Amino acid sequence: MQTLNRKIKKNVSLIFFGLWLSAYNTAWAESDMQLQEKALKARELTHQQSMNHTQHANQTDETQGFRGVFYGYLPCDEEDCDGLKMTLSLKQKDNYLLVTQPAKPSSREFYDKGKYTWDDKTHTLSLVSKKNGTSQRFTIKDAGTLIQLNSDGKPMPGDQDDYALQRSDTAKSRQVHIH
Repeated sequence: MQTLNRKIKKNVSLIFFGLWLSAYNTAWAESDMQLQEKALKARELTHQQSMNHTQHANQTDETQGFRGVFYGYLPCDEEDCDGLKMTLSLKQKDNYLLVTQPAKPSSREFYDKGKYTWDDKTHTLSLVSKKNGTSQRFTIKDAGTLIQLNSDGKPMPGDQDDYALQRSDTAKSRQVHIH
């Protein structure tokens, strides 16, 4: 009987040890996908460490400071026009959206999309329309103000502040009152 008890205890101990060992091994087992992800991350890390990042570590996009939305109320040449509400949105990848609306109750908005370029020497922003290839120019007075130029790239006649578009985060209000 003692021999039988010893055998049973030995077998029960082996069974519990086997169960514990199998449970322990499944907790440590990794799936193929997890192993592939680890290998990919290790390869990317090795590749990144071998690259020289000093050349572009401190580069900044010069137009980054002038991206954003600019609002203004500009005069117009036509007699029956009280002015133009203008919204210029400078977006990433040098894209822009220009919305103009005559300052009349319930008047239609006109949209123009295209590309913009920035000339660092002249501080000029040029918009080129996707529709018809026409261009408009603005000079950058400061980080929050654009001044519209004529088609020749020269200042408009009169007070230049009348042709100003204010950046939305620097403008006090974008509401326009028509009298």
